[in-house]
Amino acid sequence: MAIEVNGKTIETDEEGYLVNLADWNADAAKILATQDELELTDNHWEVINFLREYYDEYQIAPAVRVLTKAIGKKLGPEKGNSKYLYELFPYGPAKQACRFAGLPKPTGCV
Repeated sequence: MAIEVNGKTIETDEEGYLVNLADWNADAAKILATQDELELTDNHWEVINFLREYYDEYQIAPAVRVLTKAIGKKLGPEKGNSKYLYELFPYGPAKQACRFAGLPKPTGCV
């Protein structure tokens, strides 16, 4: 599978995650979000950028429980809860947000 971003073909796996993390850019995220019929808002970008920083630091995509806790610490309790994150990413905050962020599928996600 692949997506077309600014005239460049970017390879994805069968679940839509980027094969090469270095291929990621904001336009790729927007295309992946469009596939899920989502428009990325500033709140989405806040979570996406948080995930990319987290991955840079720990070399792992966090599972939803870890993600919720870490976001709560950094962005405050009103954003560090499952309800808020599921409103932004209805197909699962960890799975869907990591896909948009160009990261691998989080460990423990089915």
